[in-house]
Amino acid sequence: MQIFRHFPKKNSQPCALAIGNFDGVHLGHQALLKMLKTISNTESLQAALMTFEPHPREFFTPEKAPSRLTSLREKLERFSDAGVDVVYLTRFNQHFARLSSNAFIQEILINSLNVKTILVGEDFRFGAGRCGGIVDIANAGLNLISLPQVNLNDDDIQSLGDSERVSSTRVRNALALGQLNVAKNLLGRSYSISGKVIHGVQLGRKLGFPTANVHMRHERPALTGVYAVKLDGINGVANLGVRPTIAGVPKLLLEVHLFDFDGDLYDKHVHVEFYHKIRDEMKFDGLDSLKAQIAKDANVARDFFKLNLR
Repeated sequence: MQIFRHFPKKNSQPCALAIGNFDGVHLGHQALLKMLKTISNTESLQAALMTFEPHPREFFTPEKAPSRLTSLREKLERFSDAGVDVVYLTRFNQHFARLSSNAFIQEILINSLNVKTILVGEDFRFGAGRCGGIVDIANAGLNLISLPQVNLNDDDIQSLGDSERVSSTRVRNALALGQLNVAKNLLGRSYSISGKVIHGVQLGRKLGFPTANVHMRHERPALTGVYAVKLDGINGVANLGVRPTIAGVPKLLLEVHLFDFDGDLYDKHVHVEFYHKIRDEMKFDGLDSLKAQIAKDANVARDFFKLNLR
């Protein structure tokens, strides 16, 4: 898969293009990616995708922007797995935000990317002031495929509200409530965070629970607390938060204690899957209380995996 941070003067190969933020790459996104691959194969087109960095809401209203479900690297991994040929990683800045809908269609989609078929969600909006819609794309002569929203008929999904629509917002809500099975239904997989294992202060090791410290790319994760997790398939217990018991400047950390593991993970890129929420992050009277609680959390996680063999 090729990744470009700029648009070419003229793409020599015509393409089918999917456009979106794809945060979480949930079942709705996956349906779009599957259709993209099918269309590109059927019409002998390049399977291309355009996504944005930063998220447009992070650009316009950073203080109100939603937490990110996936880092850029995680999204790119999902795109590659889906068989995407080319990703145009579009920098969302003031210049791009001011681009008119007509200029976006003519200058970028037609002149630059050589788009023949475009795939978007039915509520797709674009251009300055979000003035453009799918009708404008169809009127420009491009083959438009507008995918309807993906819905789930599931008791867990319905428990979150009166809509079964699969969306990034619904995934965030489920994770915030600790409803990991709901998030799994929306994503089609267990929620995960990936990152590089970095060196820490080794407090966990001093307490008898050595941890792998996974670097977090964003300071506002979609979930916090203590969880039963798997790190690249190895069972463990993880704390995602700011460690309120420890004095000093709060810093977001993902710390994973692995069961029955003795190896070196430093500098490795790992995937942490979240299976069960044990509790919220808490502040304890001291390190002895913290150590006792970690032991309890580890036992809960062990029991969870014994009862839920996967």
